[in-house]
Amino acid sequence: MHPRAGAPTTGDSSIGGPLLWPADEPWPTCPDHSGPWQRGVVPDDVRLRRRILDEAWSRPRADGADLLTAEERVIVDRAEKRRRVPQENDEALMVPVAQLYARDVPGLPRPDGRDVLQVLWCAADHAGDYLPRTVLRWRTATDVTERLAATPQPSVIGKGNFLPEPCVLHPEQVTEYPAPHELPEELADRIEAWEDSQGVVYQYDLAVAPGCKVAGHAPWSFTDPFPMACAECGSDVMPLLYVKGSEWDGGSLSWRPVEDVDRTGPGLRRPGNATQLTIGRGYGMQIYLCTASYDHPHLQNLQ
Repeated sequence: MHPRAGAPTTGDSSIGGPLLWPADEPWPTCPDHSGPWQRGVVPDDVRLRRRILDEAWSRPRADGADLLTAEERVIVDRAEKRRRVPQENDEALMVPVAQLYARDVPGLPRPDGRDVLQVLWCAADHAGDYLPRTVLRWRTATDVTERLAATPQPSVIGKGNFLPEPCVLHPEQVTEYPAPHELPEELADRIEAWEDSQGVVYQYDLAVAPGCKVAGHAPWSFTDPFPMACAECGSDVMPLLYVKGSEWDGGSLSWRPVEDVDRTGPGLRRPGNATQLTIGRGYGMQIYLCTASYDHPHLQNLQ
């Protein structure tokens, strides 16, 4: 999806941007984080910390000089420290993660008549998978006649790394292939022999595309693939959306968009990590859909 730092509107496909939301529809909340207070960080503090660090890395300084001023250091340290914060709502408000318009994302899986997918999550670890709890909304854009004027903001979130920065998207259709360990052994051996003569690495150059993406092949990193099925009907599931903080790394530079090759600099928000998300130890969240019904619960997995 090639997320890049920007200022998306409710009419744009985005990560971390405002959502096209009906004024009379309740905003999703998380029952796992209810009560008058929660331990966590304040979203405005997280954003201020990022802005201070981005400006600090971008300005010139003498050799050996401190990156931050004393005043900036106090703000940055405070923003990172989890503390007890009053919660303005009975349950934690979810934050917008992604909004995808079908017109922008060819091949977006969606129910008939729907042309917008919205993904929100509770920005905290949850028992079981240590991931944010996610909610999906499918919409028809023209049905939203009275829009919510402003995006509700939680007063506290569990982890600053789960708060995405606003990004505009530049979707690109690509061809990718299954990871080597999902292939029959005989085929994987043939590919390995072919690699030696071609000067490419199948796993990093041709197989699963890195970064945020829709559909395609699911990535597997610290675990081997395992069977997954719909919890409601037992049908197979298919990849819907993969969300990750980094768009590429040293092993997958061949997937880097040509537009971003020369976009470097000392700032914090570089093209490869514009969302400012960190999931697990640099992994990503894969969301799966039931192949039998869009109404069945989705699955999510750290991959």
